[in-house]
Amino acid sequence: MLTRIDLRGFTGDVAERLPRPTAPADGPVEAVREILADVRGRGDAALRDLTRRFDGVELTSTRVEPAEITAATRRVSSDVLAALEAAAESIAAYHEAQMPNDVDFVRPGLVINGLHRPVERAGCYVPGGRAVYPSTVLMTAVPARVAGVTEVVLCVPPGPDGRVPDVTLAAAAVAGVDEVIPVGGAQAIGAMAYGTETIRAVDVIVGPGNVYVAIAKQEVAGVVGVPSSFAGPSEVVVVADGSAPADFAAVDVILQAEHGPDGLAWLVTWDESVADQVVDSVSRLVAAAPRRADIEATLASCGYAVVCDTPAQALAVSNFIAPEHLELQTADPTSLLPLVRHAGAVFCGPWAPASLGDYVAGPSHVLPTNGSARFASALTVRDFMKDVHVVTVDRHGFEAMADHVEILAGAEGLDAHAASIRVRREATR
Repeated sequence: MLTRIDLRGFTGDVAERLPRPTAPADGPVEAVREILADVRGRGDAALRDLTRRFDGVELTSTRVEPAEITAATRRVSSDVLAALEAAAESIAAYHEAQMPNDVDFVRPGLVINGLHRPVERAGCYVPGGRAVYPSTVLMTAVPARVAGVTEVVLCVPPGPDGRVPDVTLAAAAVAGVDEVIPVGGAQAIGAMAYGTETIRAVDVIVGPGNVYVAIAKQEVAGVVGVPSSFAGPSEVVVVADGSAPADFAAVDVILQAEHGPDGLAWLVTWDESVADQVVDSVSRLVAAAPRRADIEATLASCGYAVVCDTPAQALAVSNFIAPEHLELQTADPTSLLPLVRHAGAVFCGPWAPASLGDYVAGPSHVLPTNGSARFASALTVRDFMKDVHVVTVDRHGFEAMADHVEILAGAEGLDAHAASIRVRREATR
């Protein structure tokens, strides 16, 4: 079920021996571009047609009524509502600690104030289809609220009955979402980016999704703000040394795989017996899993068990993958942290499954996938904010910088820039 790769005795670059998921082919890209062009050109009419085509339901309205969102909190169980509220509290607390301070920089004649300002309208995308994800509502909308965003909009695919599931609406109520739009897929990204007759465009779009959604966000990045990470199908790399039960590593290998195909699930170890035990455990757990088909689809396409010579080589494998989730199920995980270069989130020790991060630990579970952890990070409050600098200069500061400005402007052939200095000097003679 997990394809075995043996790196023992290999001393070269692990990239030479490891497979890696390829970037989406032109087919999905072209399909996404067609959808986006349709939404941009036909607005709500395109959303209705595309929702009928992809979700099999009639879109009667592009907005869930506020009263329906509030009513959903009464329809879910009290336990679910309490869990949503507890998760929202943890997420808010962590992101409040992230909030940047304004910066005041002073030198003779010059004061620069670095201000942090939130965007006015943020769009949060939450997947649907194979499962419902109220946790993603919280993980996107709560950080936006903490950042001070004025309006938070949620797009989520409708269920088979044409309605957004109650638990998703309840999460929207807990997170303080202003608008819920029952539209999913690349068409939802287009609606938030371009706007339609009934949906106002947003300033930034966040949230995970399938490959079509991830590509759509990349395509509209010139129109709205989009975090640099590729938040696509879910990934996990579990590094294990046998210090914890094999079932711990096995269940965590498959926990992200149950999201469905196109994901990634790897076990990496420097102990062959650990690989054998975990692989056997994976087979047993998958056979009894309610979402067996989704797990098997992921493991068939990108499920691997890698046996290495050393912990350093194991972390080299992980860094090559740059996984969304990295679990260090070892006797001394902190000793491996200096070797971690590329990962969306790291979970240390046998009692830190990635599922804690998916729901209640606090940091957003919207993480970079498809190798984008090499340059991108988890969703944070900064993704909803802009830096604005304010420059105040007095006469002394002006004179201290004037000659340099004239010289550099002249070197670039920009006479008006130089003239802005000359005019002021001439006015004070």
